Amino acid sequence: MHRFSNSVIGFLNFFTLLASIPIIGAGLWISRSTTACENFFQEPLLIIGFIVLVISLVGFIGACFHVAWALWVYLVVMLLLIGTIIGLTIFGFVVTTQGGGVEVPGRTYMEYHLQNYSPWLKKRIKDHQYWSTIKSCIMGSNTCSKLASWTSLDYMQRDLSPIQSGCCKPPTTCNFNMETTLVDQDIDCYRWNNAPNLLCYDCDSCKAGVLENIRTDWHKVSVLSVVILVFLIGIYSIGCCAFRNARRSETDYPHGENRMRKVRPRWDYYCWRWWHDKKEQLF
Repeated sequence: MHRFSNSVIGFLNFFTLLASIPIIGAGLWISRSTTACENFFQEPLLIIGFIVLVISLVGFIGACFHVAWALWVYLVVMLLLIGTIIGLTIFGFVVTTQGGGVEVPGRTYMEYHLQNYSPWLKKRIKDHQYWSTIKSCIMGSNTCSKLASWTSLDYMQRDLSPIQSGCCKPPTTCNFNMETTLVDQDIDCYRWNNAPNLLCYDCDSCKAGVLENIRTDWHKVSVLSVVILVFLIGIYSIGCCAFRNARRSETDYPHGENRMRKVRPRWDYYCWRWWHDKKEQLF
């Protein structure tokens, strides 16, 4: 069991060590990407990637070279990592339960309203500096320029992404043909501007479109986190077995003595005792 558990955890940590490389690479790619305007998952990906890299290296060394203290560090950090991922997964499911698009009659696309999202997400997206960065990125990505040549028929038949629906057009309920109206319109109707550098970038619907992207991505990450948790808990269980066996080896054979040398003094004692008893009986 000692050799089996150590070998298995060594191989598993070698594969998790290799898996940390694309995780770190994905985080670095997001930071340099010109199309990913919302880098919400950049820092978590980098942090998790580096933790998995370090902890896998420590566990690999501890399991393959029978280093008990390295396995002890590995198990403690692994336990903290599992607890953190569980907390983040639960938090992610809680903050993303609210939201989603609203169907528009006669349209293929959906519209998004900021008040439908969780208070934590709304507070984050309303931060002026945070939103200014995202808005500049959306403007530079030419997301709305693709819709410039669309006709009214295109808007009725074609689908729109959440950002296109919220940032590139006014809300469908807006009425710009009436000089006066007795019905209050959506506040975003007054924020809309035909200028290509203005459009609806300061609308709540634009912020809601960004939050919808975050919500969708977070759902995918949460499902992936569940898979990772099952994998890490399995590795942790085998790691506990390997750690226990490594400690037992150090306690029973501190100088690398084999089992025969360990038990030989006890057999010598039994032989001596047997001879002593026989000698007393004979003499």
